[in-house]
Amino acid sequence: AVGGDDDGDDKEKEEEAERERQEAIREAEERRKEKHRKMEEEREKMRQDIRDKYNIKKREELQEQMPQEEPNPLMRKKKTPEELAREAEAEEEDEFT
Repeated sequence: AVGGDDDGDDKEKEEEAERERQEAIREAEERRKEKHRKMEEEREKMRQDIRDKYNIKKREELQEQMPQEEPNPLMRKKKTPEELAREAEAEEEDEFT
């Protein structure tokens, strides 16, 4: 017990135990991710069944159609000063004719 060889063995054992612990943590994390992936697949399948039953479109499909709708006049694109000047000139010409 007086010799210095025991310290080296203890460190090797600790390093091996730490490697095994890290490996176990990694494996547990992979199992957890796989479990959640499967659960999400099942949920998505149920969601799709409900969408099919009630003829509902998926959110991504709805957002693709949104820009085609008539834009809200309060949210319209602001006109540049040049565009405003052109419109004012056009209105003035209409008044004179």
